[in-house]
Amino acid sequence: MKFHSTVVFVRDIKKSKDFYTRLLGFSVEHDFGKNIILSSGLTLWEVLPGHIIDKELNTKNESNRFELYFENHDIGKIFNTLDKAGIRFLHKIHEEPWGQRTFRFFDPDGHLIEIGEPLEVFVANMSKKGVTETRISEKTGIPIETIQTLLKNDN
Repeated sequence: MKFHSTVVFVRDIKKSKDFYTRLLGFSVEHDFGKNIILSSGLTLWEVLPGHIIDKELNTKNESNRFELYFENHDIGKIFNTLDKAGIRFLHKIHEEPWGQRTFRFFDPDGHLIEIGEPLEVFVANMSKKGVTETRISEKTGIPIETIQTLLKNDN
């Protein structure tokens, strides 16, 4: 068995396609009309009325029992694009207790999305601020050997 993708049920496929391609920058790998597979391994699906999923599962609510998580080296740029587009945020850019900068927002259907800095970025940022490798390890829970490797690769 092989993992294929995560499917997000959406109310309006055109609106969601625009959101994920224009604002988040994903490209479309396959467009089957009401089902679109994006380059990230994410699939958008507008379930047609009468389909077994529509009959058996409420796909119209905003339950947010999960979040879609992405990483990007320049979260400030993406944040500004989304902010200018009037996207609804759960919170703006902030630093998590482990040192990573993240922000969370909602797609057109109310799905929670998080964008955070990759591991190598927030470790390098802490080092640039003068935080020792030992303290970075204590704060992040990342083994010191991994930190040393990340910082060596950053140079």
